[in-house]
Amino acid sequence: MRAGPLVERVGLVSAGSCKRFQEWCCVILCFSLIAHNLVHLLLLARWEHTPLVMLGVIAGALIADFLSGLVHWGADTWGSVELPIVGKAFIRPFREHHIDPTAITRHDFIETNGDNCLVTLLPLLNMAYKFRTQSPEALEQLYPWECFVFCLTIFGTFTNQIHKWSHTYFGLPRWVTLLQDWHVILPRKHHRIHHVSPHETYFCITTGWLNYPLEKIGFWRRLEDLIQGLTGEKPRADDMKWAQKIK
Repeated sequence: MRAGPLVERVGLVSAGSCKRFQEWCCVILCFSLIAHNLVHLLLLARWEHTPLVMLGVIAGALIADFLSGLVHWGADTWGSVELPIVGKAFIRPFREHHIDPTAITRHDFIETNGDNCLVTLLPLLNMAYKFRTQSPEALEQLYPWECFVFCLTIFGTFTNQIHKWSHTYFGLPRWVTLLQDWHVILPRKHHRIHHVSPHETYFCITTGWLNYPLEKIGFWRRLEDLIQGLTGEKPRADDMKWAQKIK
């Protein structure tokens, strides 16, 4: 027997409440760990670390940008929104974003960042554990590596927020627009290139630094050709069909 409409609505409300609670917990824990780890990194800082730390910061930003592009490309290019679990939870939001790009700007801070905070909890917890258990000598040797990991997790944590800012054209704080103008984070004009149909380029959404070089070497197209050759699956095969169904 099929559940009635009231039971279905109660189930949806309950699931939404659990999801919201999980997002709140992840954001609070994540930002507490970021603050804890940052304090320890600052206390351990030495001038002689500067060259390796700068290298680690740049490497962390680049890798975070590439990973954001890889996830974005995967969700935009492969699979179907009809797939169990993954389709609704992971693929559908990316496909809907192409239909209504400004929907992300209507999400509050918790909804925007909750999932990314969940992903970065493990490296942040591991770093906090090292600060509590390792000797000062061992931490000094690990310092450049930990700075790299910290930068990677910071950029990873804020990727959705940066992406949201790239679609926000009014009311952004001055410091955000300056970071966009200096291309420290994804600029608004730069991200517009991805939103030209069929959405097959400029997938990196953290800093956007890698979009031009990856496009220049045809990285994503070559990867798509390789996967299509191995599996027979056609990239973006489900995209237009689903968009027409939504309309």
